[in-house]
Formats: sequence, C-alpha cells, structure tokens
Amino acid sequence: MGAGKSCVGRRMAARLGWPFVDADDEIVKAAGLCVADIFSLYGETAFRDCERKVMARLLDGPPHVLAAGGGAFMDDRTRALIRARATSVWLRADLEILVARTAGRTHRPLLNTGDPRETLRALMERRYPVYALADLTVTTGPDSADHTANQVLAAVASGGPDGAGPPTDGGQAMDTGRDDSQDTQTP
Repeated sequence: MGAGKSCVGRRMAARLGWPFVDADDEIVKAAGLCVADIFSLYGETAFRDCERKVMARLLDGPPHVLAAGGGAFMDDRTRALIRARATSVWLRADLEILVARTAGRTHRPLLNTGDPRETLRALMERRYPVYALADLTVTTGPDSADHTANQVLAAVASGGPDGAGPPTDGGQAMDTGRDDSQDTQTP
C-alpha cells in the first residue's frame, strides 16, 4: 500500500509497449463489487480466493505489467503462481513514505480502522520477510514514479539475481509492491 505499484507499473508498461493490468481492478470486475465491499460482506478469505483465481487467469495471458496487491504475494499458492509465470518486483518503501502516500485515502480496507501508521508498521513486520522472496527488490522513496520505473526496468534488464534478463517468452513483468491486502502493486 503506497509503494507506488500502480503509478510505476503504468510507466513501465508504457515504456515496454505492454498493457498495464491492476489485479484489484480485475477482481472488482470479476466480483461486481469494490474491494472494500468484498472485505466487508464476505471477509478476507473470500477475497483471497477470488484474488488467486483472477491472478491465475491474468498470469496465463499475454505479456503485461501486472500490479498485484501485497496480500496476493503473501498467499503461498498465489506466490507460487507468480514465481512460476512472472518476474516479481518488490517496490520496497519505508514506513514514513507509506504513511505519507496513503494518508487520507479510504479505498484501502486494512487502513480504514485503527491507526493507519500502526497498521502499516504491523503489515511491514509481517510481510517484508515474505516480500523479500521477490525476484527483484527496488527501494522507493520520495523520487518520482518515472525515476522508480527506470530503476525497475534497469533491474529487470540486468537480469536480477540469475542474470536471465527480462522475460521474452510470454512471461509477465510483475510489480508486487503493495503493502495492503488489496490496493499492488508491490509487496
């Protein structure tokens, strides 16, 4: 939540000439409800089930930049799908950046109750060790989304840890950099 996955993902997609897909938007289309309503009416478990199905469908599609909610990467089965079919990128942001970027926004169900700073801190504590399993990590800060997109594209082009370079065989570039249960982009 607030790491910049949607803004950065759109810029990456434009530079690559690929479509940009936000998994949450696709979940909303599939469910016919907004993310907050899915959470309130059916709970997080039902949302995660829907998310997993939508992610599997998206990952079977043609190359695109996919912004996935942080909760998606936390789910073992969804993470396995991502790892098998895409290059995952964690947009890592510190607490102050996340708090500033999410302040006053109401579309993130996990931040709508209690103290958003404490919620973000707890999410970071629980999620960052799992997000570290992403293929690539790019630290974000107060820089522009264009700057971060350039950093991500450079990391993907360099091949990351295995030197394989960007996917060319239908694999997706995946931005998994959100810190919420819904919101994408990036773990």
